Amino acid sequence: MRRDDRAPKPDAPVYEGTERLQKVLAAAGVGSRRACEDLIFRRRVTVNGRVAKLGDKVDPATVVIHVDGERLQADNRLVYLAMNKPRGVVTTMADEKGRTELADFIGIRVEQRVYHVGRLDADSEGLLLLTNDGTLAHRLMHPSYEVLKTYLAEVAGPIPRNLGRRLMAGVELEDGPVKVDSFKVVDTLGKTAQVELSLHEGRKHIVRRLMAEVGHPVARLVRTSIGPIRLGDLRTGRLRRLTNAEVAALFKAVGD
Repeated sequence: MRRDDRAPKPDAPVYEGTERLQKVLAAAGVGSRRACEDLIFRRRVTVNGRVAKLGDKVDPATVVIHVDGERLQADNRLVYLAMNKPRGVVTTMADEKGRTELADFIGIRVEQRVYHVGRLDADSEGLLLLTNDGTLAHRLMHPSYEVLKTYLAEVAGPIPRNLGRRLMAGVELEDGPVKVDSFKVVDTLGKTAQVELSLHEGRKHIVRRLMAEVGHPVARLVRTSIGPIRLGDLRTGRLRRLTNAEVAALFKAVGD
């Protein structure tokens, strides 16, 4: 398991900050202050790698808290958002060419300055994560953490029976080999087909280049999940805040 670079070593002392631990837990949505005290009493909370005790004080901006083994983000200045990016929107906050950009959708709805985690090309749509947590964003994008991404693609058909095996075995592209973790045909519509594929890769236009290489160019591409976060029924162009459980699941996906 990879340790968060910001996390103190397990034998580090509890930080004597400005807030009682149960108050920080309650503010983060764990439960009432009394319920949080009970969690601490039952040794279900760790602070900076050590079992917490009643009376501990912490600094929400720097502390690393786990409840029942799951990372809790206690710093309320950090923002975690999911967006359903529409087709035709460029993945940038300030486009020099004046095209429709992410900032046009975020606007005044988010007070903090957030950044996109990875990219979707302008012609692609679907799930995009935005946050001001630089450490988590870096880990989600870094190939060594192998965060799985799933896409729904409309491609030229028909699809041969062995295509899934071929894609999972690996296909050579101009910048190196790529293989998918899973592949299935969702639907067939005349000369087109709808397929779902998952992969850990994050190279530019990787899905489009991969499918074009095997003779099935993509007409439409929708990203439906990033790690444990799913697009679900989030409407095109809309944003939503991730739940505490979803944020914890993201930390878990990168080894915390």
